[in-house]
Amino acid sequence: QVQLVESGGGLVQAGGSLRLSCVASGRTFSNYCMGWFRQAPGKEREFVAAISWRGGFTRYADSVKGRFTISRDNAKNTVTVSLQMNSLKPQDTAVYYCATKSTTNPSPPPGEYDYWGPGTQVTVSS
Repeated sequence: QVQLVESGGGLVQAGGSLRLSCVASGRTFSNYCMGWFRQAPGKEREFVAAISWRGGFTRYADSVKGRFTISRDNAKNTVTVSLQMNSLKPQDTAVYYCATKSTTNPSPPPGEYDYWGPGTQVTVSS
């Protein structure tokens, strides 16, 4: 059974930093892309960043380019994907979700992702 669990969310002041982590387990994740998404109250879930299986390709939403960095560590039967978030803004406030899909291309559409974590809250105060 595939399981994704996020951690690292919290409350931070504008300009501060947070590092989110997600551990994926339950199968072999060879050739699986890992992604981060977020959903603010009253808004649709949106793409934040994604990384290919070996980490050679990354993709970011324009709103986070230059501020967020995605990385991953592949173990035999688990994957840890991290999202380093710097220069945080109040508009970054949202529930952040980790997700994975069975193709390596780091593409944005949420509908392409097969498995999701429960999410972790990030709140940025002004």
